[in-house]
Amino acid sequence: MTLRCDLIIRDATIFDGSGNPRFQGDVGITGDRIAAIGDLGAATADREVIATGNALAPGFIDAHTHDDRAVLCGPECMLCKMSQGVTTVVVGNCGISLSPVRMKSRPQPPLDLLGDESWWTFDSFGEYAARLAVDPSPVNTYALIGHMSLRVEAMNGDTLRAATDKEAAHMQARLAAALAEGASGFSTGLYYPPNMHAPTSEVIAVAEALRAAGGIYVTHMRDEANDVLLSIEETLKIGRDVGAPVLISHHKCSMPENFGRSIDTLPSIDRAAKRQQVDFDVYPYYAGSTVLIPERVRDDVPARITWSIPNPEVAGRFLADLARDWNLSLRQAAEKISPAGGIFYQMDEADVQRILAHPRAIVGSDGLPHDAYPHPRLWGTFPRVLGHYARDLGLFSMEEAVRKMTSRTAEVFGMTDRGTIRVGSYADLVLFDPTTVRDASTYENPIQVSHGILETWVNGQSAYVYGQGATEARAGRLVSRNRTNPRSD
Repeated sequence: MTLRCDLIIRDATIFDGSGNPRFQGDVGITGDRIAAIGDLGAATADREVIATGNALAPGFIDAHTHDDRAVLCGPECMLCKMSQGVTTVVVGNCGISLSPVRMKSRPQPPLDLLGDESWWTFDSFGEYAARLAVDPSPVNTYALIGHMSLRVEAMNGDTLRAATDKEAAHMQARLAAALAEGASGFSTGLYYPPNMHAPTSEVIAVAEALRAAGGIYVTHMRDEANDVLLSIEETLKIGRDVGAPVLISHHKCSMPENFGRSIDTLPSIDRAAKRQQVDFDVYPYYAGSTVLIPERVRDDVPARITWSIPNPEVAGRFLADLARDWNLSLRQAAEKISPAGGIFYQMDEADVQRILAHPRAIVGSDGLPHDAYPHPRLWGTFPRVLGHYARDLGLFSMEEAVRKMTSRTAEVFGMTDRGTIRVGSYADLVLFDPTTVRDASTYENPIQVSHGILETWVNGQSAYVYGQGATEARAGRLVSRNRTNPRSD
């Protein structure tokens, strides 16, 4: 009998996500799954795509996002990701998750990165999951529960102290309920004021809920600068004590006095990996972006403003220029425009490359989709890895670049049947031109669609086409750790 598919992509250069050498072939899709791979010359389909000269890879998995709200806002809100070939996003990072907490007033920074109180309406993760079910996202969503969100609720906003045993128990119960409702892990942002007063013992007490659920512990560590090695040790201890795999978020060595210290941090992580599961994500840029914390601004770390509530007109300008214009100190200028966010040029390119090239590294954008003037990583991360670092610099092969953004990420997070091109896998796919793919987003002009990403499919449905933009498809699903998603009808 002749094979009949919904879609056949013919004569593609296939990067299957494993890191193995690319090969030429056809891929047939039926429903939401890959039905066949190889020479499908005898097969027919409702739609055929001739991919000669172009590459087909598993859809990229963004290991670190703050898309909790964006996935609820339709295809245009996720254009920044689908135009990069991203088909799955991990939300709830850095201790910040849109559930399970309701807000009656604007949340304290950095929780406000997800929006004002009008967005904080989910009293349980089950409610958030239900919203995704009835109003699907165009991409798949994998969700973590944020310690900061749990703390604000359990401690009635009084977060500048350690939690009591009763409060920690309440947070643990809320986390356990969320994990039962489809969340996959627990994240912390111990660098930020609402979380930094939590001692290690409190984090362990809350994270204990991960043990029974088999969840993952993900952390924006307490310190990525002078005490980065101590923070790695704290992170490892938390994972060991609750029996959970660990993922270090956006691993870096920040501030000029710490440039080059990845030669110490990476071996430290490698030694630990012989005893416990530990990995890290990284974005391919030497600048970071987060909320503006006035007491932490520095003369030797340039800051470009990404948004400001009292002074929205300053988005895109450097803080030092504002301070000079207003005849204020850096801190005074920062205080004047707060609440606000910024891009901070705080890393060394040699560290970025060393970390990105490491075998345990997976790729996450850490993009902030609601910033008025976002960091270019929001629109450019994945094509930048393919084009700049793999093809142009030769930091690693394109096969390895794809692996870091697909199968390796799926393995770390326990995503079943995603991140590979093989028969039976979900048809999350990206077609790109390996000779032209590159990021177009810059620090000066960040909202730019990347070049060379030709089409993106999510669960077998076309979600993005180059030159046309996002489609109307909303084929995304909630992806839960080590669970197979229900097959679509």
